Amino acid sequence: MPLAAFPKCYLGRLIDGEMNLEEWFDVASDIGVDGVEFYWGITPDDDPAELEYLRSAAADRGLSIPMMCYSPDFTNPDPETRREEVEREKRAIESTARLGGSYCRVLSGQRRPDVSREEGLAWVSDCIEELLPHAAAYEVTLVLENHYKDDYWEHPEFAQQMDLFLDLLDRVDESAWFGVNYDPSNAIIAGDDPLELLEAVADRVATMHASDRYLEGGTMEDLREMEAEGGRGYADILQHGVVGEGMIDYDAVFSILADAGFDGWISIEDGYDAEKGKDHLDRSARFLREKMAEHGLA
Repeated sequence: MPLAAFPKCYLGRLIDGEMNLEEWFDVASDIGVDGVEFYWGITPDDDPAELEYLRSAAADRGLSIPMMCYSPDFTNPDPETRREEVEREKRAIESTARLGGSYCRVLSGQRRPDVSREEGLAWVSDCIEELLPHAAAYEVTLVLENHYKDDYWEHPEFAQQMDLFLDLLDRVDESAWFGVNYDPSNAIIAGDDPLELLEAVADRVATMHASDRYLEGGTMEDLREMEAEGGRGYADILQHGVVGEGMIDYDAVFSILADAGFDGWISIEDGYDAEKGKDHLDRSARFLREKMAEHGLA
């Protein structure tokens, strides 16, 4: 099973231009992963030649670019805005293919207080259904993540809780070009049991974010209050940590995945501290390689 890394700890530097993508590729190559997951905010989608160059630069370092981390917002009450969100996700699918990738993340959107459950489910499922022919044309699988909150959103994910996430999955017709990107620590933040969620979707998991979380300077009750107040990005008390050093039982996670015959990409999503980024990513990668091997997923 292949292992990728997502540059969460370096996103600020990459977006600001303090670090370039080839420097990130060098880090990923040094920690011995097989691929790098892209983020839409650092993707030159309007420059096909640059996309091809980046694909080649990664390959020169023994890396592929299997996944695109994209964050559509399909719960906006304005139909024209939702139409624009669909068109932007189509561009993300096209860029994923040009980079040589096979998976592009899709989300539900923000949990706006004035959007009902039924409205949100209808809007989001319609948007995803509309995207599937485009994904098939580019041979890119859309993966719906049990997400918490995009860094640039005011509100948490509409389909954050397990019951709503599963309802949304049921609303979308099964397709070879639609699956799940499972993130165990997001389930904990949603107040759900990550293993219960995984059992429910194991046969549809196409990719996985290997993350671990911990709370610093607050409680889950404090987090819920902060979410209710709104505000851009993650709450300060919610931290990504080194994989294997937080709340997640990875033995149980990998056991369920192995039983389901999972053979997709796992992508490390680790931390915010760029100063410790390489060391933490390396520790996460070594932990995951060991656990993957123990459970026959290597």
